[in-house]
Amino acid sequence: MGTKNKKESKKLSKKSSEIEENTDEMVSKSSSEQNAKGHVEQLKRLQLKDPEFYQFLQEHDKELLEFDDEDIDDDVETEMHGDEIEDDEADEFDAEQLDHADRKEVKSSTNVITSAMVDSWCSSIHENRNSGAIRSLMRAFRTACHYGDDTGEDAKSKWSTMSSAVFNKIMLFVLKEMDGILRGLLKLPTSGGKKEMIKDMSNTKRWKSNNHLVKSYLGNALHVLNQMTDTEMISFTLRRLRFSSVFLAAFPALLRKYIKVLLHFWGTGGGALPVVSFLFLRDLCIQLGSDCTDECFRGMYKAYLLNCQFMNASKLQHIQFLGNCFVELIRVDLPNAYQHAFVFIRQLAMILRDAHSSSKTKKSSQKAKHSSKEAHNTKGKESFLKVYQWKYIHCLELWTAAICAYSSEPEFRPLAYPLTQIISGAARLVPTARYFPLRLRCIKMLNRIAASTNSFVPVSPLLLDMLEIKELHRPPTGGVGKAIDFRTVLRVSKLTLKTRAFQEACVFSVIEELAEHLAQWSYSIAFFELSSVPVVRLRNFCKSTNVDRFRREIKQIIREIEANSEYTNKKRMTVSFLPNDPATASFLEDDKNAGASPLSKYVASLRQRAQQRNDSLKESSLLVGQDSSAFGSKIPESDEDDDVEDSKGDAVFSSSWLPAGTPKDKEPTEEKQKKKKRRKELQDETASDEDIVEDFILSSDEEGSLSDAPADEEVSIKHKPPKAPSKKKGKTHRRKNKKRKQSNQVASAV
Repeated sequence: MGTKNKKESKKLSKKSSEIEENTDEMVSKSSSEQNAKGHVEQLKRLQLKDPEFYQFLQEHDKELLEFDDEDIDDDVETEMHGDEIEDDEADEFDAEQLDHADRKEVKSSTNVITSAMVDSWCSSIHENRNSGAIRSLMRAFRTACHYGDDTGEDAKSKWSTMSSAVFNKIMLFVLKEMDGILRGLLKLPTSGGKKEMIKDMSNTKRWKSNNHLVKSYLGNALHVLNQMTDTEMISFTLRRLRFSSVFLAAFPALLRKYIKVLLHFWGTGGGALPVVSFLFLRDLCIQLGSDCTDECFRGMYKAYLLNCQFMNASKLQHIQFLGNCFVELIRVDLPNAYQHAFVFIRQLAMILRDAHSSSKTKKSSQKAKHSSKEAHNTKGKESFLKVYQWKYIHCLELWTAAICAYSSEPEFRPLAYPLTQIISGAARLVPTARYFPLRLRCIKMLNRIAASTNSFVPVSPLLLDMLEIKELHRPPTGGVGKAIDFRTVLRVSKLTLKTRAFQEACVFSVIEELAEHLAQWSYSIAFFELSSVPVVRLRNFCKSTNVDRFRREIKQIIREIEANSEYTNKKRMTVSFLPNDPATASFLEDDKNAGASPLSKYVASLRQRAQQRNDSLKESSLLVGQDSSAFGSKIPESDEDDDVEDSKGDAVFSSSWLPAGTPKDKEPTEEKQKKKKRRKELQDETASDEDIVEDFILSSDEEGSLSDAPADEEVSIKHKPPKAPSKKKGKTHRRKNKKRKQSNQVASAV
């Protein structure tokens, strides 16, 4: 009996498998009503012919017998991102939501997404989180993001056309609501999260059944970001995607692409786009940790360098903003940032070492042959240009800002000493008057490091050496000259050296920076000894100069230094501890907090004068905003600001824009952009002509050397614009040649 039952069960299962195959073939071949009715009649005949097998099907495969022609959908299966989203549930949902008349309309135009369809999906998602509606909406979102791609329409795509209003509605709903929907499906907190949370969930059933939705949302959004051109639209999209940044921990390939796109927007974007991109990058580093901090550090440093190739007044604040963003990102992971800072500062030291070694070889090769001397000069010039360029100086300023910001942290404080040595070496590399702007930038960096680390840096020799250059002791034969903004130049021309404006700017800048340096130690018990040498050299300059305005300024700072010496000496007479006593650190601490020393008050007045001078030289400001160069508290991060940004999204996605226009329209726009880039590069090159170094002079005393004369000739030849040949002259020459030929022919004939 047992074997008989086994045989019957095998026979029944074999028949059931045959019937299932027949039904699958019938459904796949045709979905018409005749085939559906034929299949139902076949099941009825099976009930009459073999009731035992029919009863077996009712017990084990009831769904096969409950086949209904209403469940057949004429739509072709569509393919979602990565072929991971099934369409059966969505088709069932469409059949349930639409009435008979609407289904006829959809069957007539199956490739059109209507506003009614989107509204029905959204309402169903809001009411009961219907999975079929979510899948249908995600298919529509993919179609919207890939709409108009150059690769052509997908043959398997269920929908391929939509209006701009439908596109805006889909994009707004998905960007606003999809993060909350995905977190609800995965049973995650409503906001925030860490990568450990995603890794712990990666093996759960909820993640395996819904991860394709997450990947589709992030992947398609990334695709449409590359197609957008409107800054406000990109900013809104990034703000909404930022809430889902923790999900990128599960998709390393998508994470790398997002970082690349964000770095591009951060470095080149306008308006609020750089701020939004930076906040996205910072959230990635906080939530994902070491998975992206290394790549973000390197990428932001590289983007910063690309923006520092040229310098003018309009780019000044933008570069400051980028540097402040980089310094803020370091706060996320200080130990890891120290490793990168050490490597980058070491690279700067190696470049400076090569420049110093080449300058020494040039000096030692003065007695060699002329050919070898030219080879040494070209080699020294190349290494010298690597230091005296905007990239190198801005890198020094970037790491100066980082060390000043985190000087109290044990990770970054050891980097202060090597960076100070590099800055001092760069300032002394070419001690000529033409590079006074660069030397002043280096001195400002040294003063900042000294103030933040509370350590003594010998800045006064660098400043007082500038007063002994002979260009400041000669009358200004070049006239008054234009006002010079030392923040936007590294070198001045030889004609500018002879102007009155340059001499005044140099002397006033030296006085301001020297007062800043001495004011840091105006409360030190050893101020009298520290200021004695600068006072002697200042008096020597006051005696040697013939300019009355310089004498007045020098005498004023000497009086302030002497008054501060008397102030500290009086306090010093009352103390009883020795110079090596630790109590010297608390000497005049209360007066220091109050800023009561004479030199501190004098420095405050000098700062106001310098600020007024810089404001008068300011020509333009950035689109990012004047106050955005300082990374402050105005960056919207609260929920109220997010609500304001959501309200802006309705205005942003209200245009007739659709992604990826026709290729014919795209080509001329790309050509126009390339032409604009070329024009900007040419303008930047012409604007920074003064920063191009023609000769390598180690001292201003070599003015009478042979290398100066050809250098000036080269400069004059370089900056002379070539005369374009006029068409009129060409025509007149042709006419004259024709007349001459005609006259010659007449003469020969005669």
